[in-house]
Amino acid sequence: MKVRKSIFSGSWYPGNASACEKEIKGFLKEYPTDSISDRPLTGGIVPHAGWYFSGSIACNVIHCLTTEPAPDVVVIFGMHLHNSSPAYIMAEGAWETPFGAIEIESTLANKLCEKFSFQIETADRFTQDNTIELQLPFIKYFFKDAKIVPIGTPPTKQSLEIGKTFVALSKQLDLQVKVIGSTDLTHYGPNYGFMSHGKGSSAVDWVRNENDRRVIDAMISMDPEQVIKEAGINQNACCGGAAATAIAAAKALGAEKAETLAYATSHDKSPGDSFVGYVGIVF
Repeated sequence: MKVRKSIFSGSWYPGNASACEKEIKGFLKEYPTDSISDRPLTGGIVPHAGWYFSGSIACNVIHCLTTEPAPDVVVIFGMHLHNSSPAYIMAEGAWETPFGAIEIESTLANKLCEKFSFQIETADRFTQDNTIELQLPFIKYFFKDAKIVPIGTPPTKQSLEIGKTFVALSKQLDLQVKVIGSTDLTHYGPNYGFMSHGKGSSAVDWVRNENDRRVIDAMISMDPEQVIKEAGINQNACCGGAAATAIAAAKALGAEKAETLAYATSHDKSPGDSFVGYVGIVF
């Protein structure tokens, strides 16, 4: 079995298991999860900046998904795509993490490929994209026996159908599934060419309380079409297709409620005129 090498380990997150575990144990102390309803959870939305900035939020969302039933498969929707991009999938092999390789659930992935047109990635030929890889150590740590299906979903209606069909196929195969959508929120400031509200505290407040709030409200309402619309109009989700597809899949799994676990910005740890918003949501 060919293994896709990690690209961001040792830089965006630690490169060995002991350092990753130390970070994870620290992350679990940062965001109390007792505010989340005591119920089975089917999935969530996670950010994908380097672990220093948003790893704690992603870690705690994925930890929340350890509620029963344990998953056979975790599907991660991600990638920085626009509405004319193809959908991507890795359908064979495994992906390297500091805790050991995670195997692809190839039967489920290949059945999905029969239904939709994908740009196929392999262990040797793939796009260098952080959105999925940064979640894999958490998934391997909390679900050591689970397989994954990594999918890049553009912000289109067809992506929502991919999410729903993935769930239908998993049920046909009698597989327990958890779903994750990977997106950061508003990228604001001169580094990103987006400065509609100037600089300083007023710009930070606008991102936190207005621009990010709009797309978070759409996520909490579990309205995937509105998430795609918001991201397109207000630039408040860099991977709106991934978040929307995760919501569509979670609803197909029976999720009826979404809750915010945490919200932060990179400005909280590194103040400056350029910063990014992050949210953690569970379904």
